[in-house]
Amino acid sequence: MGGFCGVISEGDCVSDLFYATDYHSHLGTHRGGMAVLGEDGFSRAIHNIQNSPFRSEFESDVDRFAGKVGVGVISDTDPQPLVMFTRTGSFAIVAVGLISNLKELEEELFATSCVQLQYSTTSRIVGPTEVISALIATKDSLVEGVKYVQKRVQGSCSILIVTGDGHFYAIRDRYGRTPVVIGKKDGAMIAVQESCALLNLGYDYVRDLGPGEMVELSPDGETTLIEPGPEMAICSFLWVYYGFPASSYEGRNVEMARYRSGSALAKRDDFAPDVACGIPDSGTSHALGYAHEKGVKYSRPFVKYTPTWARSFMPSDQKQRERVASMKLIPIPGLIRNRKLVFCDDSIVRGTQLAKQADRLYTEGCSEVNVRIACPPLLFPCKFINFSRSKNEYDLITRRYIRDKEGEGADVSKYIDSEGAPYKEMVEYIRSKLNLTSLKFQTVDDLVAAIGLPKDRLCTYCWTGKDVSLKDGCSGACASCPCCGSGDKDAKAK
Repeated sequence: MGGFCGVISEGDCVSDLFYATDYHSHLGTHRGGMAVLGEDGFSRAIHNIQNSPFRSEFESDVDRFAGKVGVGVISDTDPQPLVMFTRTGSFAIVAVGLISNLKELEEELFATSCVQLQYSTTSRIVGPTEVISALIATKDSLVEGVKYVQKRVQGSCSILIVTGDGHFYAIRDRYGRTPVVIGKKDGAMIAVQESCALLNLGYDYVRDLGPGEMVELSPDGETTLIEPGPEMAICSFLWVYYGFPASSYEGRNVEMARYRSGSALAKRDDFAPDVACGIPDSGTSHALGYAHEKGVKYSRPFVKYTPTWARSFMPSDQKQRERVASMKLIPIPGLIRNRKLVFCDDSIVRGTQLAKQADRLYTEGCSEVNVRIACPPLLFPCKFINFSRSKNEYDLITRRYIRDKEGEGADVSKYIDSEGAPYKEMVEYIRSKLNLTSLKFQTVDDLVAAIGLPKDRLCTYCWTGKDVSLKDGCSGACASCPCCGSGDKDAKAK
């Protein structure tokens, strides 16, 4: 995943840029970067933030930066921002999203006009932001270049650009999969992914950019250069998990949506727990909604150790990630022993951590571990925004179950219906595998209602396999389909 920020001001923009970028730190764990246009051109810094937070890495850079416009980014992909020099001028660029046809775009660039692209010896890929920059540079203007990127990129791509002559542009992904929010205060405009960044910096919310919209921001206003498109598929998982509680997207606050989600779980649940609990952090909000609806007490039998692990500076190695995740949560035996607990969590991906947490609860004397998940079962790996570290569909416990039960190439669609026998058998398998007393998932319709946007404006692909960018009849796993291209040779678009 990742997040970005850009500021243009009549005065110096650096302080606002620094703090606003820091408010996106929960969205990534690899690198942070800032670029500011000053009197002598661009100043830039990029740091590794895997073992220390953005703020501490960049505090020394803030003193040497000066300028009226700049961009900042938290990146889980390539080192950013990039500063590019092209035939139409120079620009600094940051991008957030997932390019699923990256190799195809590289080959296109080599076949047409691009001489070389920098190759990362660590990630083993050409950086997606560099590919985006090169695509933009193939056209005669920035606007035409952005339109071309929106046309050619499969996946998602939201962009901020500062040109060498001081112009600042914000561009939202073609289908609006990630948010871009603009704010204003006297003499300054800001573009952010997380609207919570506006509040403490004195910016008033102006609006969300529309899907595919491109605007130029100045210290006193905005100009739309590319009108928003008609179709939107903003990621529903923003409200389930990775969005910050104080942020709102399309006018729908994250914390309030999670309360409603927990309430919906409680309404469908005939179980009477002693107390309701949440797996920190996102599960806490869902659990509060559940407890209020049920009329039971909320409790914290697990607390998160925050002085050094305020967020997950997660290593890339799976075993190390599991170790860090287990070290962060500390049980309180007095709130666990001889109690029937309901735990709310945002989702189940592999199931590894939840199984370990259940074992710890039983060890501490918990009589029942009942789990309620705030979203439906994840059946399709995200191919649009890269919110998960999962690289393979069989990282998902659901897909491993389906493969082991039916073999490769099974029909996944029959496991979507929460009233169907295949779905119920799958949930029972997960419950047994994770050693839970009971397990229930949110329904798609209840989650959509909790978010509060029309279903056709939300991406629910990871639960339903459906998305506005997939052609009618596309399974979401087709070998040659231009909207999918996943490489599943056994699946065909109708």
